[in-house]
Amino acid sequence: MSAYLQLEHISKHFDGFTAVNPLSLSIEAGEFVCFLGPSGCGKTTMLRMIAGLETPSSGSIRQGGQDVTLLPPEARDFGIVFQSYALFPNLTVAENIAIGLRQQKLPSRTIAARVDEWLTLVHLEAAKAKYPAQLSGGQQQRVALARALILSPGLLLLDEPLSALDAKVRVHLRDEIKRLQRRLGITTIMVTHDQEEALTMADRILVMNAGRIEQFGTPEEIYRAPASRFVANFVGQMNFLPGQLACPGEGIGGELGIRPEALRLSSLGGQLPVEVSDCAFQGNHVRVACHHAALAEPLQVNVPLREVAALDLAPGRRLHLEIPRDQLHHFRPEPTCHA
Repeated sequence: MSAYLQLEHISKHFDGFTAVNPLSLSIEAGEFVCFLGPSGCGKTTMLRMIAGLETPSSGSIRQGGQDVTLLPPEARDFGIVFQSYALFPNLTVAENIAIGLRQQKLPSRTIAARVDEWLTLVHLEAAKAKYPAQLSGGQQQRVALARALILSPGLLLLDEPLSALDAKVRVHLRDEIKRLQRRLGITTIMVTHDQEEALTMADRILVMNAGRIEQFGTPEEIYRAPASRFVANFVGQMNFLPGQLACPGEGIGGELGIRPEALRLSSLGGQLPVEVSDCAFQGNHVRVACHHAALAEPLQVNVPLREVAALDLAPGRRLHLEIPRDQLHHFRPEPTCHA
């Protein structure tokens, strides 16, 4: 793969407020990258600068080797899909998808063939003559996706495209988007605040916080080796405990973190005595909240179903916690951010 999109020292300020601090990153051709972070972290501003909807306060953007920093959106090579679908209510599904091709003044026969091809790709052949109001939210989003991709853009931008859908439709559509992205080999950037979407869809994830990059890596790297306490806490669940509690007598300062699935409960003894405060069935495991006198917050432990009966889990049950050393993450205190 080769670098297709490069951002060099990009920043954005609004009336004294810094939305994006100077940052640089490179996205490879054909990659699916998720910008992940909480509301207000700068991820949507980043997407808007890439699309030309916002002008960077500093830095440059190169796409396919061309400097596009100051180009207007219509002069850039991208398709975009918004959370709100943005379909024309007075046009049919086929007419909505065809809009970009009609603006290019292509022959009607060519347009019809391309539209039919895309209706098949997004499984909407039967909805060709329907209007947006007659479609479900998931169907409308597939129309918006076909409309963005029918012009064969070099870059696909997705701005929270699934957040308005219910859970089952969201899972189905994210699989459809990933299938299309792989089939077309199109470089794709998706903005989301949903960690599960990012972990299941992305080749790499850019985790943002307060206008800064916290970590940029594969889903496995982000989950298994979080670069900061923020990443550990935002992506997946993480238990935090003082170094002297997890590793007594070893002089480990700062905070240690460990995932719920890495901890083990035992009735036969272990490192840390705990008391069960709550149990919640999670399908393939039981999430157990365990209290220890030295901790303000309970520790969360994922107990496999095969171990539940032997532990006799119930609130008030006293057990011991095993903390595998090789699963611990060490986090140093982080500076307060005023951005």
